[in-house]
Amino acid sequence: MKLLEATESICPDCLKEGDLNKIDAEIVEEEDKIKIKKDCEKHGTFRSVIFSNPNDYRKWKRYEKEGDELVEGEVVNMSLYENHRSQPVLTNLTVTNRCNLRCSYCFMNAGTSGYVYEPSLEELEELMDQARNVKPVGSKSIQITGGEPTVRDDLFEIFEKAEEKGFVHIQLNTNGIDIAESEEYARKIAESPVNTIYLSFDGVSKETNSWIDQNKKAIENLRKAGFSSVVLVPVLSQENIDEAGDIVRFAQENIDVVRGVNFQPLAFTGRITEVDDDYRKKMRVDYSKMMEALDDQLGGELRRDDWYPVPFVYPISKFIENIQGEKQVEFTANPACGGATYAFIEDGELLPITRFVDVEGLMEFIETLSEKKGPLKKTRVMTSIMTNLSDYIDSEKAPEGLSLKEILSKALVKGDYSSLGEFHYNTLYIGSMWFQDAWNMDINRLSSCTIQYTTPEGMVPFCAYNGLNLGEDIREKNSVPLEKWEEETGESIKDGLWHGKLS
Repeated sequence: MKLLEATESICPDCLKEGDLNKIDAEIVEEEDKIKIKKDCEKHGTFRSVIFSNPNDYRKWKRYEKEGDELVEGEVVNMSLYENHRSQPVLTNLTVTNRCNLRCSYCFMNAGTSGYVYEPSLEELEELMDQARNVKPVGSKSIQITGGEPTVRDDLFEIFEKAEEKGFVHIQLNTNGIDIAESEEYARKIAESPVNTIYLSFDGVSKETNSWIDQNKKAIENLRKAGFSSVVLVPVLSQENIDEAGDIVRFAQENIDVVRGVNFQPLAFTGRITEVDDDYRKKMRVDYSKMMEALDDQLGGELRRDDWYPVPFVYPISKFIENIQGEKQVEFTANPACGGATYAFIEDGELLPITRFVDVEGLMEFIETLSEKKGPLKKTRVMTSIMTNLSDYIDSEKAPEGLSLKEILSKALVKGDYSSLGEFHYNTLYIGSMWFQDAWNMDINRLSSCTIQYTTPEGMVPFCAYNGLNLGEDIREKNSVPLEKWEEETGESIKDGLWHGKLS
């Protein structure tokens, strides 16, 4: 066993007993795998695989960056660490815990929890303000999530308020049922301030995805409405990993509407008292297994070498900050928080950007430009970009008709980010974020979380909100009992369930 990093974690068995017990932990290389190892005086030793291929870990770890501490809008005190070291790149706003489905693995919905968490529009505005007022840089992107957000009658007012508050990117996280049932609802979404729809999508067959027909209908309705920014979100486990490649192919075939796939390897959250070690180990999928499966199933069109971790693009933020003279949102999440690549579609096959762009060399070049100072700085930077950018692009291997140098030049030199629309329109984003749970929780990683919930008790890191059950505690404190909600509204939770009929 080789020690790679000292950190801290929590004991999963203590958490099952209601005790958030911080314990020492280590990131180690053992049995040709990267694991987190921790010892609890009461419950013994725990090990959980983070990367089943050490080379993947070593590559991603190279790009780790230290973020700026939050000086205003502090993350809710969990007694786990002193200072949060990253800004919120994306803020999650839970607008309800009600849902129109009853999925067996869901722990949040009101039918299961016995209470309704549903802040008023005014309360949601306050939560938006909290996220926008974080310092040194306020959150600029927000995801409207639940439960199932579409059960709210005032959902479109929530979108409008988010736009008024200054969020430049608004996502809707949905199961897509209401969009599938109504072309009119899809049209309203398309005409709203929503930029992206995160669509639950666990597979291409009925065996892995009970709602596949509804997913397809939702995408078709969005196509008719002219909406073209859907991201498929599969929760990846051993039950559906054999369809990972098929999910990418589905996205590829629907690229006029589907812009990406964001795989989320299974994390054990919510009712963790029901999770035993055998089941956990049987169901686990880590990044390495995911990348290997995609490589095999896609015939090498997407290889593990094509993937880079989130902080890989950090130099771009520093470059823009240097040119514009304003603090920018920085991608300083821990490398283990996720990775991604972009792929073009060329002759019916995936062509990752890494096959014709020296992305590592390009990022190093941008990093040097981000450090330039002195008189005529912008002019010197512009000249350097126009002179040297071609060195990192193999135009012979690039997709036909793609002027990547021109697109990047406009974006980097002129700040003309509308030109990036051409890039996004022709590419498929393929990424992954593996959220932490009680077994693989790394507190060093948690303290640099860039996806945070805005809650009545403060900003909360994603993996603390879900993986440590803080979200459940906060929702319950700020909710009403189910029976009281039904009495006050004159509605029944059961009446809101979907009955499986498409129009």
